[in-house]
Amino acid sequence: MLFSGVVVVFGCANMFIMTLLWVLYHSIVNIGQRWYSFGWESQLLETGFLAIFLCPVFKMQQVPVHTPTPLVVIWGYRWLIFRIMIGAGLIKIRGDQCWRDLTCMNYHYETQPVPNPMSYFMHQSPEIFHKFETLTNHFIELVVPFFIFLTRPFRITCGILQILFQVMLIISGNLSFLNWLTIVPSLISFDDKSLAFLFSSSSAKNDVIKIQQFQKAGAGPRPTWGLCVRRVFEVMLGIMIAYLSIPVVQNLLSSRQAMNTSFDSFRIVNTYGAFGSVTKERTEVIFQGTRNLTIIPDHEGGIWEEYQFQCKPGDPKRRPCVISPYHYRLDWLMWFAAFQNYQYNPWLIHFATKLLVNDEQATSLIAHNPFINGTPPTFIRGEHYLYKFTTLGSREARAGYWWTRTKIGSYFPPINLQAVREYVRSNGWKMPKLKKSRKSSH
Repeated sequence: MLFSGVVVVFGCANMFIMTLLWVLYHSIVNIGQRWYSFGWESQLLETGFLAIFLCPVFKMQQVPVHTPTPLVVIWGYRWLIFRIMIGAGLIKIRGDQCWRDLTCMNYHYETQPVPNPMSYFMHQSPEIFHKFETLTNHFIELVVPFFIFLTRPFRITCGILQILFQVMLIISGNLSFLNWLTIVPSLISFDDKSLAFLFSSSSAKNDVIKIQQFQKAGAGPRPTWGLCVRRVFEVMLGIMIAYLSIPVVQNLLSSRQAMNTSFDSFRIVNTYGAFGSVTKERTEVIFQGTRNLTIIPDHEGGIWEEYQFQCKPGDPKRRPCVISPYHYRLDWLMWFAAFQNYQYNPWLIHFATKLLVNDEQATSLIAHNPFINGTPPTFIRGEHYLYKFTTLGSREARAGYWWTRTKIGSYFPPINLQAVREYVRSNGWKMPKLKKSRKSSH
């Protein structure tokens, strides 16, 4: 936070700060395991690693006059945005049939991990528009990326289209900071002249003009020892990127393409992709608790109250949220869990166990805990529901419903602290302690 704040406030950095940021975030991603297993974590590390070599070693300057622009980093970013887009395009064409018959967008807005309000309205579009969206997606991801390696007009066109595409994705869904981050390497499509209008009267523009005049006069940076060492490091960086790209290229060419995969432990050159398959129905796991001391066999007895998560669908009347570029990791993992089972996601039972004692760290991750005041629940269960967007103008929509839902069945049966004690210990977790109940402040 400290070093990021320095970069934000001063608008500049050096290799020392950028390296520290990369090392620290790399540590967080490794420790985070499942919770940091998303593709954009590796993308952030690769983007940040290349950024190290754009900066002076020690000096803090917004326009480092004596630090030549390393071509290997420029091409590194071009190679990055090419892999991001072409990887996403190929995994779609090779994956779900709906991408080939142009019907995927019929489902995407409703079934994406965390929809926003615009997702609801985009879902209502006619099918011909959804087919147009799918064709546009294929063009942006499979054709436009090659423009980055062509002449200046093609590169600028590539940058404009890629950024507009990411903006549309930001508007139509909560895809964490993925789309915001993807805009960064897209900026490398532009040169100083094409971006000059953004800096009409700034000191940064004046410094750039001086550097350009200096270069036109045929006077480059003086061949100091520091510059020679930097050139050697740039050559080594280029060789390393080329070597680490070999398995990435092999993966892109493979009919069994993997997406969002790192082939080296440092995540310097990775392979990317998104929505290789699109779920056709949206299911949700709804956590419910009760203070009943006993549960009848069909576990329908007593009053069951629902927990509401920060952003994922729960209460059908609750409007979809807007959180991008923020990332509710628990909500995302609940989306994955909904089309798997709890045996594949043992952390769900661990989470439910913590809710049984109103663990503050666990309850801080959700929006509404119906047992926050008074005694915790005696039992917690997971129910499986099918969710669908309501139709504009329908009776449900006029009544304030964003979703309709139908119960599928039980996701996991009612559990209490006694029932899960051995399960928690067998997984190496600490059994949460039940705290004394707090009296209601109301």
